[in-house]
Amino acid sequence: MSTPPGSRVWLAIVVAGVGTFLLRASFLFLFERVGGAPPRLERALRYVPAAVLAALVVPALAAPDGVPTVVGNDRLLAGALAALVAWRTESVLATIVAGMVALVALGAVGGAL
Repeated sequence: MSTPPGSRVWLAIVVAGVGTFLLRASFLFLFERVGGAPPRLERALRYVPAAVLAALVVPALAAPDGVPTVVGNDRLLAGALAALVAWRTESVLATIVAGMVALVALGAVGGAL
């Protein structure tokens, strides 16, 4: 008797989820036993969110079609403007609005040419 293909997919998802949970939980249990994470590790872990965000955003801005493009890349220009707004205002809402407005405006200008 064979199993339906869909059940294999769900089994793989469940196994991957349990494995991920156990891997992450192991660090929590380890540091609880030894009295906490070393200060050097805690300092290094502060940079993880920024590194993950950069790893997700930069390829989408620099290579929207899978090929790095600088000239004619509306996403890169809108992202640069959004980064400037984020740096100056430190406002998430202002950054999102500026980036989206710039992307829509650049797309409208590019489509009109």
